[in-house]
Amino acid sequence: MRNTILASLSIFILMMSLTGRAYGIDADHNAQAQASIARGVAYLRSTQNQDGSWSPKHGPAVTAMAVTVMIDSGLVSRDDPQVEKGIAYILANVREDGGIHSGILANYNTAICLSALNLVRDRPGMRETIKNAQDFLRGLQWDGQADAQGKRVDESHPFFGGAGYGQHGRPDLSNTQIMLQGLYDSGLDCKDPAFLRAVAFISRCQGIKSNNRFADVIEQDGGFIYSTSINKDLVGVPESKANPDLIDEAKAGRPVSGLRTYGSMTYAGFKSYLYAQLDRDDPRVVAALKWIKNNYTLEVNPGLPKSMKLQGLYYYYMTFARALDAYGQTTIRTGDGVEHDWANDLIDALTSRQRKDGSWTNDADRWMEDDANLVTCYALIALEAAVK
Repeated sequence: MRNTILASLSIFILMMSLTGRAYGIDADHNAQAQASIARGVAYLRSTQNQDGSWSPKHGPAVTAMAVTVMIDSGLVSRDDPQVEKGIAYILANVREDGGIHSGILANYNTAICLSALNLVRDRPGMRETIKNAQDFLRGLQWDGQADAQGKRVDESHPFFGGAGYGQHGRPDLSNTQIMLQGLYDSGLDCKDPAFLRAVAFISRCQGIKSNNRFADVIEQDGGFIYSTSINKDLVGVPESKANPDLIDEAKAGRPVSGLRTYGSMTYAGFKSYLYAQLDRDDPRVVAALKWIKNNYTLEVNPGLPKSMKLQGLYYYYMTFARALDAYGQTTIRTGDGVEHDWANDLIDALTSRQRKDGSWTNDADRWMEDDANLVTCYALIALEAAVK
C-alpha cells in the first residue's frame, strides 16, 4: 500500500511539473483576476478601429496583442467577428519576404504577430504564413551580416545572435526576447540555431563572471542590461537604461563601467534562457534567479534610478509573469526568507491599478506606456499568465 501511495504521489508531482505551477492561486485571487480580465477585454472590445486594428501607428503589433489576449482570456472565441477583423488586419500587413509589418519595426511587429497567428494556425494557408514569418525573423537575427563599419558579424562580434528595432543599427535584449517569444509561441524547436544564437547575445548582456566580453563593465549581480552596443557607431560599448547618464560619457569617448542591471531586462533574459531550455543549474540561470530573489517587487521596475522607477512598469509586469510562469514555481523565497506567491502578488498589483473603464495606462509614459491599448494588453498578458 505504501509503495502504491508513493507511486501515485510521484505521478501527481510529475503531472504538476509538466502542467506548470503546482498549486496555483487561491480562489479569491482567481475570482479577482478573472473579473479584472473580463473588464480589460471589454475595454479592448470598445476601442477597436473600423479596419480591425488597435493603435496601428507603429504597425500591427498592438492589434496582434489584443487578438492574443482576447482569445487567451477564454471569453472570446477564435471566430468572433472582432477577432476575425483583427486577424484580417494582421494578414493585410504580411509581406512577400514573410515579414508582418507596416514598413517599420520589422522584428518587433513580426514576432508579436506570430504569437497571434499561431492561435489560428489551423486556418487555410496559416501554417505557411507562420513558417515564412519564422524564417523572416531568423534572417533578421545578426549572424554573418556586415555591421556599419563593414565588419562581419561572427560569433565574437557583440551583435551576434541579437535582434533589434532597426533604427539604431544594433540589436538589444528587448527585441531579442520578443523575437524568441514569437518563435517559441509558434512552435519552433528550442534547439533551432536561432535560439542558440540568441542565448549567445543574451549572455553578453548579463552581469556574471562568465560573461566573456563585459564582465568588467556590468555589475556582477546576475541581472541584465539592455544591449551590448549603444548604436551602430559605438559597437561593443554596452548600454543599460538604468544608467542613462553614461551614454553621453560613452559618446564622448570616456570609459563606461558599473552598468546597473534592472527588472524588465532581467526577467526577459531569464525567460529566454528557459525557452531555450538551459539547464536549471546552469550558472547563468542560477545567477538570474538569484537577482530575482534579491530584487523581488511589484511596486517599481527594480534597478532603475528613483526618478525613472515607474518607467516600463507594465512591460516589466508582462515579462515578470511570463518568466515565472515558464519557471513553473509557485513561490519566490526572497533574501529575508519570506515566501512570496508571485501570482497572487501580481494580481493584487494589477487589479489595484486598473482604471474604471477597464484599461491600464502608465503616467510614466516612456516606451509608449501612455497608450492604453498597449498597456492594457501588457496587463492582460500578465494576468492570464498568473491564472494558468
